[in-house]
Amino acid sequence: MISSVMIKDAAHAVGFDMCGVARCRHLGDDTLFLKQWLDAGNGRGLDYLGRNIEKRGDASLLVEGAKSVIVCGVSYKNIYSDGYPDSCHQKIASYALTTDYHITIKKMLQQMCATLKQSCPTLSGRVFTDSAPVFEKRYAVDAGLGWIGRQSLLVTPKFGTFVLLGVAIISEECDSYDSPLQGVGCGECRRCVEACPNGAIIERHIDTRRCISRATIEPSYDQSTPLHGWIFGCDECQSCCPYNRKVAATPNPLFAPTFDPLAIDWQKIDEAEFSLRFANTPISRSTLERILSNISPRMDK
Repeated sequence: MISSVMIKDAAHAVGFDMCGVARCRHLGDDTLFLKQWLDAGNGRGLDYLGRNIEKRGDASLLVEGAKSVIVCGVSYKNIYSDGYPDSCHQKIASYALTTDYHITIKKMLQQMCATLKQSCPTLSGRVFTDSAPVFEKRYAVDAGLGWIGRQSLLVTPKFGTFVLLGVAIISEECDSYDSPLQGVGCGECRRCVEACPNGAIIERHIDTRRCISRATIEPSYDQSTPLHGWIFGCDECQSCCPYNRKVAATPNPLFAPTFDPLAIDWQKIDEAEFSLRFANTPISRSTLERILSNISPRMDK
């Protein structure tokens, strides 16, 4: 058995802003919802979501003997998270301005687990950051970190939605588990629904066929989707959230922007410079050609 206090101390020591621990359980309702969502055509072009669905709902299929799920979160809010000037036509989602969180958070999780193993040598498990079929947000709710908002993102009382998650699925029982939050939520607020320029938010799930993030990032996309000035990702449903308005920019240097999106003249960059400047950022998922096509001719639609 491992101590919950020890887990949280180790998580905060490596830089996580939040940490909760949930029991491994079969997430049957979430599995069913995902299947229905995919059957409705929402996953078109996102084929990976249809693979390993059963594993998403059962952590023991990812980690043999799994008993506990440690869910860690870190704020990444920066100066562009609250929005861009109305005239800007090269907007980039604020998470993509930083070093790729897959790299950063995985290292943090590995450091946390190494610390825990010093005190609990029998500890075993695996860490994930969007790298495996895991319902991270549902486990985050179980672990008391927040709730699922209307825009389908995890909303946390202290850090809003500008939060990146990582999980460690471990073989040890915990001496105590966290419980879902009570008495908080989105209430009657529908600002995210109203703010989405393409109407892609449909009560706690996304119609990805209209989603700007999908249209600017994923390999398979509909070129007729209006982008409204976004060239990689989209923060429209987050910038308007009341929980985000009161959150300060993260002081964590690991999640500070590595470039100023308004200072880049994309027309003057070649492929070599693009690869060099953005190799360790989420923008590396795209190409210079794709970025340029997102800037024009769809930028004013």
